[in-house]
Amino acid sequence: MTKIESLSFEDAMKELEATVGKLEHGEATLEESITLYERGAALRAHCDQLLRKAEERVEKITLAANGQPQGTTPVEGL
Repeated sequence: MTKIESLSFEDAMKELEATVGKLEHGEATLEESITLYERGAALRAHCDQLLRKAEERVEKITLAANGQPQGTTPVEGL
């Protein structure tokens, strides 16, 4: 199983969707369902973190006087 921290946003979302699908079908044992739920929660948290980082980067894009993007300002902590 791939470490969640190494997944891209897109890959984490695909795995999260697959995990939700498995849980919705109810074909897993109770123990498997708990494991799937825990991984799904971790995947969601990872996606949220990646989205926050992307939003911070977008917010830091600087604009020139004419309103055109001019560059970026580094976000602290990234």
